[in-house]
Amino acid sequence: MTLDDLDRALLLALLERPRVGLREHARTLGVARGTVQARFERLQEAGVITGFAPRIAPEALGYGVLAFVTLHIAQGRLDAVAGHLASIPEVTEAHSITGDGDLWVRVVARDNAHLEQVIQGVLASPGVERTQSEISLTERVPARVLPLVRSLPRSDRR
Repeated sequence: MTLDDLDRALLLALLERPRVGLREHARTLGVARGTVQARFERLQEAGVITGFAPRIAPEALGYGVLAFVTLHIAQGRLDAVAGHLASIPEVTEAHSITGDGDLWVRVVARDNAHLEQVIQGVLASPGVERTQSEISLTERVPARVLPLVRSLPRSDRR
């Protein structure tokens, strides 16, 4: 999808002030509310805007340990393993990867003993041959897209 300057400005506005309504964004951007609504819906349909949920800090819910687990999976078992992982609440993300390993999994736990239980639950999936885990000590750069949107080139159209 090609984004023009209004799309880019709307995305920036949504990221910088996510709790403001579309009417206020329209006023700030100097365009009609219907225009902003149409652009917003088009960005949703194109998969650019993918959600509206607040970001919840797992550590505030008692999950103070964050780990990244690389899974080595038997041939042909990737979908089954992914299905099993989706049933584990402490698995917050899973990605197919290249390199050493087949699946990269982000997990949270209450403490190291709980982390071991979570990893044992991951290993219980038929097809997982072995895991390699790394525990995060400190988040240095939080998940973000605002700088990426800010760096998008401006269109030549006015």
